[in-house]
Amino acid sequence: MFKIYDISMTIEPSMQVFNNTGSKVPKITNVSNHDNGQAVYESRLDMDVHNGTHVDAPLHMLKDGETIETIGLEQLVGYARVVDLTHCEQFITRADLEPLALQKNEWVLFKTRNSFTEQFDFDFVFLREDGARYLVEHGIRGLGTDALGIERAQPEFPTHRTLMRNNVIIVEGLRLKEVPAGTYFMAIAPLKLKGLDAAPARAFLIGGM
Repeated sequence: MFKIYDISMTIEPSMQVFNNTGSKVPKITNVSNHDNGQAVYESRLDMDVHNGTHVDAPLHMLKDGETIETIGLEQLVGYARVVDLTHCEQFITRADLEPLALQKNEWVLFKTRNSFTEQFDFDFVFLREDGARYLVEHGIRGLGTDALGIERAQPEFPTHRTLMRNNVIIVEGLRLKEVPAGTYFMAIAPLKLKGLDAAPARAFLIGGM
């Protein structure tokens, strides 16, 4: 019997947003409702494309980088490995990744202490540049993190840029608290947007397949 793990953040005004920036808080507005005698109930959503669980496009960090529609669904569906890095206190380094025996073309999802809080942590665990270079050397296809950023705004954003320049897909804002380390069938479905630097996504894992 297989089990489905929803590893997406819930979009709501109380959700965590990067740096607790007020302008990034999603706004949900009711524009029509039954109490006013209207026949339909409708709402409007205004949010940053980097809110919650989302897929980054190279344009986010690279001038003239490719936009979100260039990342096909076939690149976001397949087997992925959840790795337990909850022992990492501040950042993930090459030394933390070396024991994992990562394989070429593998998708890897980092489970850290970030998954155990729903409040934005200014000291969230991030991937250091030497860790990013290690992933590139091993031909990793995609990387998911349970922080809202793969790095904490390091000067020149070396983690993002190292990965993006080497065609490693980045997914941020995963929720992995309930997911044991192991291999799962993964599906990540970003909104079908065009010409943008990111897209919010629904993401889930299926175990026992």
